[in-house]
Amino acid sequence: MDLRKLKTLIDLVAESDIAELEVTEGDSKVRIIKAVEAPTQQVMMHAQAPQYVQIPTQAPAPVAAPAAPVAPPEVQGYVVKSPMVGTFYAASAPGNPPYVQVGSAVKTGDTLCIVEAMKLLNEIEAEVAGVIKQVLVENGQPVEFGQPLFIIG
Repeated sequence: MDLRKLKTLIDLVAESDIAELEVTEGDSKVRIIKAVEAPTQQVMMHAQAPQYVQIPTQAPAPVAAPAAPVAPPEVQGYVVKSPMVGTFYAASAPGNPPYVQVGSAVKTGDTLCIVEAMKLLNEIEAEVAGVIKQVLVENGQPVEFGQPLFIIG
């Protein structure tokens, strides 16, 4: 596995909520574990013999607590959630207008977006009729199973 891929994987783990990632490519096997308490990450590569690389990370800076808890504004409406893990696309192709925007009227069965999973493009359809009140994800953003995508009012 080349160093660029390894660096990309390390950055992915460091910037996400992933605690552990294991990737096998040919004869190489890489396992990246994010340390929770200690300010280091451990990367283990298996080629012929295991190799260990220690990568220092910055400890999170203490954050001052807000004076009064602020509740997020309640949005009324039907929440459309992602049925799978994948990549969110607002349009059918780059440069095309998005399927829907805030204020767009939709009917049951209208295509709202595409979630790409394992090279398959899955159209996500509206389950209820209404108006798009919020689009909760950005084009090209990875989404998780059950993650809210839209609010239809």
